[in-house]
Parts: sequence; structure tokens; C-alpha cells
Amino acid sequence: MLTMPTQDWLIMTLCRASDRERAGRFQLACREFGATGVMADLDDEHAQTPLETAAVQQAILGALPQRAFSAIYTHGPRGEYTRHRRHEECCRAVVAMYSDGRLTAPELQLFAYEDDQGKSLPRPAKDADRIDVLSAAVAERKLWLMTAIYGFPASSWEARAVPKVEGYYVHSDVARLRHFIDVRKPEP
Repeated sequence: MLTMPTQDWLIMTLCRASDRERAGRFQLACREFGATGVMADLDDEHAQTPLETAAVQQAILGALPQRAFSAIYTHGPRGEYTRHRRHEECCRAVVAMYSDGRLTAPELQLFAYEDDQGKSLPRPAKDADRIDVLSAAVAERKLWLMTAIYGFPASSWEARAVPKVEGYYVHSDVARLRHFIDVRKPEP
């Protein structure tokens, strides 16, 4: 069972630092968890122009106040739901920097979700290395963040997609990680 963090957390988003409303909501959400929030300013609209991995890496490194962590969690190679280009690009950038040592941690944990090509809400992938069942309090708090802080209606896809069970692919071996990413590349 997952409980609230008891250590210092740094949460980063790659997008919308210049969007005052979104940035304010992000900082409120981070404060709710006692975390420090940092934002880059990449585009996050529906028609996302593809970005080179180096540009995403530059955005990440430019916003991060440190490079060594006790844990790193990031998006999976196919995002958490069918086709979110920035999630996929974030994964590629973080994996590359973890692989070459520009970001360090004992493990890199990638979110592990599937959604039947958009036919269902995201759920933990069957092949996830780790599954965490959230306590009722944590699940309610996450839903509250989506509805009260971010303002999504309870009936919205965003609110309905808040998981009560989370999945992760866990990697500490760079060769295994690279192979994992190679076989899970999203379709162009």
C-alpha cells in the first residue's frame, strides 16, 4: 500500500511555466504534497510539434536544481495513455540522461500503464515490475487535486483516469533499460 511521502520531493513538469493559471495550480498541488515544484515551458497543446530529444533534455536540465536523486519517476515510453507526444519525449530524454549519467539515482521508475489504444481508461500494465495499491485517503486526495486544484469536473476524462492502482517499470541496469525502451518505442 502506498502512503504519503515522508521525504523531500521535487516534482517537475516540462510544460506551461508561462501559463499563469496552470503554473499556479501546479504549485498549489506541489504544496499540498509538501513538494518543491519546478516547471519548464514547452508547448502542451493537442497539436504538439515534435521536439528533438536534445531540446527536451535542455528544458529538463535548465529547470532542475540538481542532477542526483534518491529516486526518479517519469513517463513510460508510450506515455500513460495513447499518444501524448510530450510524455513520450520526456521518457526518451530522461532515459538518455539516466543512461549517460547526467541524471543519477539508484533506480529509474517509468510509469507503466495501458489503455487498449484509447478504448479504456489507463490502468497498470500487465507486465509492470511494481504495482502500488493506493490507500483510500491517497486516492481521494489525488482525485481532489484533479477536481479542486486543477478544476476538472468529476465526470471528466482527467478525473476518471486518476488511478487507484499505480504501475511502474523499475530499472537500475542501463543495458536492460535501453533494450526495454527499444522494444516499446511508440509507433510514429
